[in-house]
Amino acid sequence: MPMFQLLKRNGDVGYEGSGDGHVLDLDTAVKDGILGGVEGDAVGAGEKLDIRKMIEELDLSEVPSVFICPISLEPMQDPVTLCTGQTYERSNILKWFNLGHFTCPTTMQELWDDSVTPNRTLYHLIYTWFSQKYLLMKKRSEDVQGRASELLETLKKVKGKARVQALKELQQVLASHAVARKTAIDRGGVSVVSSLLGPYTSHVVGSEAIGILVNLTLDSESRTNLMQPAKFSLIVDILNEGSVETKINCTHLIEKLLEEKDFRSEIVSSHSLLVGLMRLIKDKRHKNGILPGLSLLRTICLHKEVRNLVVSIGAVPQLVELLSTLDHNCLELALSILDSLSSIPEGRLALKDCYKTIPIMVKLLMRVSESCTQYALSILSACELGPKECSAIAVDAGLAAKLLLVIQSGCNPILKQRSTELLKLCSLNYTDTIFISKCKLTRTIQ
Repeated sequence: MPMFQLLKRNGDVGYEGSGDGHVLDLDTAVKDGILGGVEGDAVGAGEKLDIRKMIEELDLSEVPSVFICPISLEPMQDPVTLCTGQTYERSNILKWFNLGHFTCPTTMQELWDDSVTPNRTLYHLIYTWFSQKYLLMKKRSEDVQGRASELLETLKKVKGKARVQALKELQQVLASHAVARKTAIDRGGVSVVSSLLGPYTSHVVGSEAIGILVNLTLDSESRTNLMQPAKFSLIVDILNEGSVETKINCTHLIEKLLEEKDFRSEIVSSHSLLVGLMRLIKDKRHKNGILPGLSLLRTICLHKEVRNLVVSIGAVPQLVELLSTLDHNCLELALSILDSLSSIPEGRLALKDCYKTIPIMVKLLMRVSESCTQYALSILSACELGPKECSAIAVDAGLAAKLLLVIQSGCNPILKQRSTELLKLCSLNYTDTIFISKCKLTRTIQ
């Protein structure tokens, strides 16, 4: 932090820093941008702005260092200068004195005078700098609010290419400005944009409309409106045929709709929806779609009525195949889905029929997180392993050793109980000596 000293030269009050002898006064600092001045006129006459409010609302990451109190490292609102020439926020330096310190916090010099002098020049510099930033922010906000309102009115009147262009611009404005999103909601923007979705809506218009709706807060009435068969069917069609960004927007929007308390599970009992989701999850070219796709699929699988349909499209072997390629967040979601599907007979059969299920579940035990271990154990239990399966597949995959690790760990008692039951099952076809050799941790370490 540079050290600035108060001085007078040719009648001007300013600050001398780093030995360069440069004088900063109000006019030159703002005009020349020495302290980071911004474009625009100086603060005009009118109601005086509150500096505390400006600092809080702007929340700037970069502020000129001379405005920062060396004690709190926050912008000063009431700067005062000590006899050493160092400047601090008044409340901070008074707290320093109240703690019994009679030194300058920056230089650690003993003070020959403990009085503090209001630093009017620096205060005016701070006030002017923040005022310009604040007024510019307000002007931009007003411009953005006005533009969002104009675009919503335009959407009520235009069609064709003009409608697409208005939707694109509105989506950009809303994505960049929270104040524009609030304006859009207040002006009925959700209703305006939702009205554009229907059986005869082109996918170009639908994609842009969905990109807007996913950025807005939807109330109960809006969600109910969007779950109308014609509108929901369009969203599903676009999920299957749009760009990856559009597909992700569709998953987020559908997940928002599922929050509606009057949601009916038959709405998502759609073969097309589930197939589109699995395509998104399996798309190796665009991995950014995996997490939102899995998140929506897990939400859908919370509804028991839909699980049989999820199994029927081959989701179980496809998800098992993906497990080894997923990061931790996606892996937990995928295991959660498989665990849900294992609650129905068709799901358990699909898990048993997939030859990779047991080796992969064994590998995941005590490997990622306690949640993943819990899901993997639950899935193994759902496979209803008999002595034959345990001896032929599970034990050779290192199951016994992993189960011992779970039992000896500090995990919850339910996991330990499940592990104990599986371990007993694993030991049925072996003598004690052979089984102990199977429990060695060589496979666990791999």
